[in-house]
Amino acid sequence: MYKAIIRPILFCFDPEKVHYFTFSLIKAISKIPGAKSLIKTIYLVEDKHLEREFFGLKFKNPVGLAAGFDKNAVLYNELSNFGFGFIEIGTVTPEAQEGNPKQRLFRLKGDQGIINRMGFNNEGLKAAIEQLKGNKGQVVIGGNIGKNTQTRPENYTKDYLECFNALHPYVDYFVLNVSCPNVGSHAKLNDKDYLLELIGAVQKANLNFSTQKPILLKIAPDLNDNQLDEIIELIAETNLEGVIASNTSTDRANLKASNERLEEIGNGGLSGQPIKNKSTRVINYLSKKSNKGFPIIGVGGIHSAEDALEKLEAGADLVQIYTGFIYEGPKLIKSINKAILKKVH
Repeated sequence: MYKAIIRPILFCFDPEKVHYFTFSLIKAISKIPGAKSLIKTIYLVEDKHLEREFFGLKFKNPVGLAAGFDKNAVLYNELSNFGFGFIEIGTVTPEAQEGNPKQRLFRLKGDQGIINRMGFNNEGLKAAIEQLKGNKGQVVIGGNIGKNTQTRPENYTKDYLECFNALHPYVDYFVLNVSCPNVGSHAKLNDKDYLLELIGAVQKANLNFSTQKPILLKIAPDLNDNQLDEIIELIAETNLEGVIASNTSTDRANLKASNERLEEIGNGGLSGQPIKNKSTRVINYLSKKSNKGFPIIGVGGIHSAEDALEKLEAGADLVQIYTGFIYEGPKLIKSINKAILKKVH
């Protein structure tokens, strides 16, 4: 029904407007008596064999929602009813910011991809915390944190620390977003020496709390082998809890979309099917080269149960969906979980 009726209608309109319309719709439907139970009955798959335990957290199943979908933590309770094992909110920055000028979100229908240059648009730290106070505890929540666009390089770490300290009581794990191609002045964030400084500062802040929260690093799919070796060294050196592979790509190779269309769209991070193989390659390399040295959350181009299994077989321990959720609808979560169970039994 989603692909046959709902998606064609939604895809007639501006992607960003549709995103907020869908949020309002899910909110409204979820308030109807009995709707929550009905949604769970249709989509939720519960089985002990789906449960996973990583970095001290127990996940009901290994299928999560990637950051960027519920930036401001307004829909995580409702989205959990569709069967996600975990939901990552954000990217959250200390202050609210508009992000890049619109139009900044584009569908590549022929490629089953999306290009975005949102620019960390979000309502800021205080707004996210207000929303997270309403957490019903139904699902593991990750907090994806970043810096404000206008922040000067010498204050980058301060921004991350502000988000980390304030969100600490409200999320189950943290993700340092240092690989988004849609925010200017990110060069420093990809420098190993700076990453050591940033990770060290956040880990030190973590010790100030009675319970420490896992910290993960989100990396780009465009890294070469030498850069991936540096990531493995970085994880070993800092004892970070894990890696999310991967963020969006700046590569435009082998797309069905015309050069004219791509030029018209301009800069942005590419997600969806076109980056599936790139992200799987990164997962496979990190897993093998580190000898399964740390947990990996695999994300990028998961549009089917087969795509998810491919990520898991490549070395991912958990998976996340985003663009696939938009193209395939909520049944994708159920189909992935059922496929995982089929392999177990």
